[in-house]
Amino acid sequence: MAKSSPEYIVIFITASSYEEAHKISESLVSQKKAACVNIVPKVNSIFNWKDKLEESEESLLIVKTRAKLFQDVVTLVKWLHNYEVPEIIALPIIEGNPDYLEWIDKETGAK
Repeated sequence: MAKSSPEYIVIFITASSYEEAHKISESLVSQKKAACVNIVPKVNSIFNWKDKLEESEESLLIVKTRAKLFQDVVTLVKWLHNYEVPEIIALPIIEGNPDYLEWIDKETGAK
């Protein structure tokens, strides 16, 4: 049976390029702020910025980690990111393969 796990989160982060996404991903994993980061190399984003409709090609990071590391992730991403206001949003993992969740713990220094 799957384990209910609000202590685990998925974080979405957009980056201006694949290179920036890769740099952020490597830093998050090597510093044990995330167990795994998937990079979707090309997404098209449409948004309002400073009262103007914008469209941008970005890369999307999908970060798997523990909820208690969220502020560490935000701090690191803001330091590495070139956006004035980077997207960094977290969604709870409400169910998950217990073996995978244990792996997240191991890779992020919880066990």
